[in-house]
This record gives sequence, structure tokens and C-alpha cells, in this order.
Amino acid sequence: MNLFRHRPGGLPARLPALVLLCAAVGCSSADDSASAAVPRPTAKTVKLCRNLDEALPSKVDGRSRRDPEPASALTAGWGDPAIILRCGVERPPKMVDPKVAQGQDADAVAGGVNGVDWLMEKRGGGGYRFTTAGRLAYVEVTVPEGTDSSGVLIDLASAIKKAVPEGIAD
Repeated sequence: MNLFRHRPGGLPARLPALVLLCAAVGCSSADDSASAAVPRPTAKTVKLCRNLDEALPSKVDGRSRRDPEPASALTAGWGDPAIILRCGVERPPKMVDPKVAQGQDADAVAGGVNGVDWLMEKRGGGGYRFTTAGRLAYVEVTVPEGTDSSGVLIDLASAIKKAVPEGIAD
């Protein structure tokens, strides 16, 4: 018996159905990597973000680095569920909200950790989003529910201070 001979209705005839099935159910790779939208900052900010990418630690809050898809020097990730960093994001609207500065917003708080100032916002699905303040680029870190966010910010502070100087972001 020749296993390589062409049979009517074999794989070539079924290939379009397989492609449609993958499109319908969302075939994915086996590693189930997290995903993150890649920011589109100015060229000046991209340079700062690339410097940050090189300075980032291999572990954050005890979790190993596992970058999200699509691969970019503007994004990084650690663990599963993932802690996601995105560099070069837009300024969050709450950063200029006077209610936050006055401590009158229950879902957003300003504060600092190890020399890096942050805006902390509760996320609708749980967890928090932190965005740097007073730096030449906005760096956003999303922390899943149940994660020690102070440990995350402590682990990232050194790299941010080294790569993203203080100042007002464009």
C-alpha cells in the first residue's frame, strides 16, 4: 500500500475547511503568550523605551520575564497571569484630573515608590494599572488581581529611573 498517493477527499480537499475552522475558533500557538497593544510614541520616546527594555529585570515579583505578543521593545511581561509593561503610552486622562490630586477619586490614587511617581487606577476586571508621572515617557504597568503591586513597582523602579529621566513627557 502506498501511503503517499493522492486520494480524493484527502488533506488537499479538506485544507480550506481546516483554514476556516482555525479562523472561526482562533487557532493559537501552544505557549498561550499574553498579548499587549504596542504603543506608537514619538521617535524620542521610542529611544527612551528601548533603553528601558535593555534595563528591565529578568524577574519581577519573583516571576520570570515572558514578553507578550506581538514582540516589541515597547512591551514586556512577567509570569502568568502576566504583569505587562508598555512604554510610550498616552497620558491617562486621570493624571490631570483635579479629583485625583485632591484624593477625591476612589478609583485613582497618586503616589511614589522608590523614587518613581505613579498614578494607580483600579481596573474593571480586577487588578491595577500604574502609569509613571514626572518622567519623559509614560510607562504603564498592569498588575493582575491578587498580585503584590508594591513588589512589582519596587522591582521596576531602578530600571525606570536609569532609562527614563525625570521631566514632562511629550
